[in-house]
Amino acid sequence: MDLFQIQILGTIAFIILGFLVGSFLEKKHFESIKKREQELQNLPVLAIKKPIDEKSILDAKLVSGSVVVSVDYFKRFVASLVNIFGGSVITYETLLDRARREAILRMKLEAKGASEIINLKIETSSISKSDQGVGSIEIYAYGTAIYR
Repeated sequence: MDLFQIQILGTIAFIILGFLVGSFLEKKHFESIKKREQELQNLPVLAIKKPIDEKSILDAKLVSGSVVVSVDYFKRFVASLVNIFGGSVITYETLLDRARREAILRMKLEAKGASEIINLKIETSSISKSDQGVGSIEIYAYGTAIYR
């Protein structure tokens, strides 16, 4: 084998490894998210700006949750292909979905004992950009926890 063939095989191996490890970790994270969402389903999170019954509020405080998720090698490779041919970058959509849900769960955990969270806002930013595109993203969810 010459050097070029070894480089091609190495690249293919990294792509396959990235796909397998990334898929496994993503599946485990989705399972964890679903379990925690079930546990916290009694705490509603609403985008309304004002509480429905303001007279019964005992306390209110700002709560937040954030998560930084790195883009794995396979997702970056697939996104590069989609950028060439055009279309929806589904691999990034699942990454963003996981990150948003995780940020909301962390915000709910901070609001322990609250009746509801209102005025939900979600901010997304890319961080640690690399030559191949986005390296990591941060999702920041915040709102007002209402205690009754």
